[in-house]
Parts: sequence; C-alpha cells; structure tokens
Amino acid sequence: MQQFFRISLLLCFSTSLLMAQDFYFGADQSYVNEMEDCGAVFKENNVAKDVYSIYKDHGCNLVRLRLWHTPSWYDNLNEGRRYSDLADVKKSIARAKASDMAVLLDFHLSDNWADPSKQLVPAAWLSVVDDLPLLQDSLYNYIYSTLSELAEEDLLPEMVQIGNETNRGILLSPEDNQSWTLDWERNAALFNKGIQAVRDVEESEQTEIQVVIHLAGPADTDWYVENFVANDVTDFDIIGISYYWAWHKPTTIVQTGAIIEDLRTKYPGKEVLIVETGYIWTQESADAANNIISEIHPDFSPASPTNQRDWLIELAKEVIAKEGLGVIYWEPSWVSTTCSTQWGQGSHQEHATFFDFDINLLLPGGIEWMEYDYGLISDTEQAPEERAIDFDIRSDGSVRVINKFGKSGWNYNIVDSLGRVVEQGKLGNGGMDVNLLNEPPGHYTLTVGQGRKVYTVSFINLK
Repeated sequence: MQQFFRISLLLCFSTSLLMAQDFYFGADQSYVNEMEDCGAVFKENNVAKDVYSIYKDHGCNLVRLRLWHTPSWYDNLNEGRRYSDLADVKKSIARAKASDMAVLLDFHLSDNWADPSKQLVPAAWLSVVDDLPLLQDSLYNYIYSTLSELAEEDLLPEMVQIGNETNRGILLSPEDNQSWTLDWERNAALFNKGIQAVRDVEESEQTEIQVVIHLAGPADTDWYVENFVANDVTDFDIIGISYYWAWHKPTTIVQTGAIIEDLRTKYPGKEVLIVETGYIWTQESADAANNIISEIHPDFSPASPTNQRDWLIELAKEVIAKEGLGVIYWEPSWVSTTCSTQWGQGSHQEHATFFDFDINLLLPGGIEWMEYDYGLISDTEQAPEERAIDFDIRSDGSVRVINKFGKSGWNYNIVDSLGRVVEQGKLGNGGMDVNLLNEPPGHYTLTVGQGRKVYTVSFINLK
C-alpha cells in the first residue's frame, strides 16, 4: 500500500514539466554618465528619477556599454572629461548591476567609433599594426587585463563583444582603413586571440562569459558567419546583428526573422541577438547637431512615440518567434544637452530616444516595447513533439532525460527539497539516466537548460 502511494505521488509529480523562455530587452546606456554630467535630469511623469530605475521598471534586463581604448579626443570637448573609457564603464556596470540587469561589454578595439566604415587600430598599437604576433599579444593582454580588473571589483560582464560592427575586420592601419580590406587570415588570428583572452578569464574566474561577434546588416550576416567558421573562428556564443530600417532597408522585419531562423538552424548552439536597433519618434530636432537617422518605414508612419513603440514590438515579436536571444535599443538616453560632440552641439539622436525634448519619459512611447505581453509560452503549452527535452519518470524512481534533437550544450542540475545541489553536469547528445542511488528517498527537482530554455521536472527518489 505504501509503495502504491509513493508511485501514485510520483506520477502526479511527473506532470510538472515547465519551460521558461528568457528574452533580453536591452538598452545601450553608454551615453548616460556623459549626459548627466552635461546637466541632463531624466524624468518620468515630470518627476526626476534614476535613469537605470526607469529602464528597469519598464522591463529592461540588459545594458550594453561601449569601451574605447584611449578616447583622448574627449580632452578637447566640454570640460575635458573622458567617457567610454574603463573608468567610465566601471561606473556604468556598477549602476546596471545595482539594478539587477545583465551587462554586454562592447570592446570597440579603437580609440573612437568603430563601424563598417572604419576600424582604426588604437594609437597605442599603431607601431605593431603590421606585426601580427605582436598585435595579437596587445589585443590579448588588453582584453584579459580589462576583464580581470573588472572581476577584481565584482564588475565582470555577462557578455563580451569582440569588436563593433566588424564587417571589414578589426584593428586596421590608417592606410588599410582607406580602402575595403578584409584579410580573413589576419582577421581570424585576431578574433581567436581576443576570444582566447575571454576564455582564459572565464577559467581563472570560474565564471561564464558569452562571446559575441557583431555584424551590421541582417542581409550580410550569413556570408560573414560562414567565413568566420571557414577560417576556424568558432568559439563564440552569440551572433550579434545591427538592424536599422534607415540603413538596412529593404530588409524587412519578417526577412530579418527568416535570417535569424536560418542562422539558428545552420549553427546549432549559437544564439542570435539584435545588438543594435533604433527608430525615431519625431523628425524635429532639439539642437543644431545633425541627426543620424531620418527615414521611417511606410507602415510605421508618421514618426511618433507610438509608431516607434509599435515598430519595436513588431521586431521583438519576430525575433521571439524565430528563437532569437533578444533586442537591444541603441542610445535611448542620448538626449540633447548644452555639451558638444565631435561634430556639433547637442545630440545626434535625441529624436530617437525614449524621452521628449524636456527629458521626460514618453508615455505612451518607445520604452513600452520592453513591457509588452509577448506571450512567452511555457512548455506545458507546447506540443510534445516541439519540446527539445523530455523526461521519462519510471516507477522505480529513476528518470530518463531524452535529448530529442541530439543537440549539445545542455547543462543539468539536480537539487533536493532543501535546495541543495546533489548532482550537476552536461547532458549528452543522446540523453542520460538519473539514478540517485547514493541519495536518500525524497523529493528532487531536475533542471535541464541551454541559453534561454530551461526544462524542469520534479520527481521522488524511491531508492
């Protein structure tokens, strides 16, 4: 009778299969410290409020931050304070972590902006730009020492980008930067050295860091990833893509989703993340600085706070549907102030922030894309054949974990009723058997996870 009761309870527990789909709702906050030093006071409902709290309260769970090597050009601007150097980034990471948000650190690997049009080597490395082994050492030591210093201050990021919009390679000389140069042998050697630095910090700190490669334009991404892999650059976790309608049209949101789906299929185990996107809420300006985005999609016209929000919602819906990892909005806090950039006084993006020209949060407005109900479903609502992981709980208390698609990269752990981990490891391609022969009878929870997918089942050990 007692054995029958235990088996009946066991079968009840076997129905508790769940899956939580995590998604990154991100914001690049690289300009925040500078804007605040320039007098910006961020407000919600016309009441001053910490800007990180504003984003957190509206669903943001990831902050992206750029890092320049030596941005000495700032010395001749405003009051001569530097931003997006390591000291500034430390302040921003601390603010993000205090708000319980993950951090993506973007190594531009330059002293100034790096993008598809320019990838200039830092001035400190110019003398070795044509000496590949020495340049590799400089890159390795820079990334390793930076991350180690952050780790010492409990500021290690969850993700690291090796370069920014690296369509033409990284660490180019001024001469090579003047013409289109993409030397894959050199490029691969540098990327692999940068990735090695991250992996070595992972090992020394016993902390996982996801590595991102970042490319501009969905339509070109597949070709670039093919070449990365063909040249043995494979030890990355995330394919990052910039997608702006203004610059990447006619590629649509739906086509971008199809590209994400294709990348996920071709490169199992790699995540795909929209690292940058943006959409304007007005075509007016608050200052004399030329704005860098001007075009709007005909289906989300005219430019308005609600059309900005709706465009972002449609993009996020498509990324979620195609199992992308998240969407990050670029510079939603780059508001207009009395300070100047390299090109003019004010902001070049105030018309695409989430704030009006008085720096008051626009509601309704773009920030609401982060808190929209996307219906991220639990696995109990999925058809059984769509689940990647299944569990077979047997009458003797053992559990068979079935890796239905044979994909690698799944981790598992088992905890007892007091929350203590009794076993953990990596799931094999063919699954595994769980037999808690050395553990006392009782309730246990088995979790199998990979990226944003987590499958959990409760069972009773009868051994």
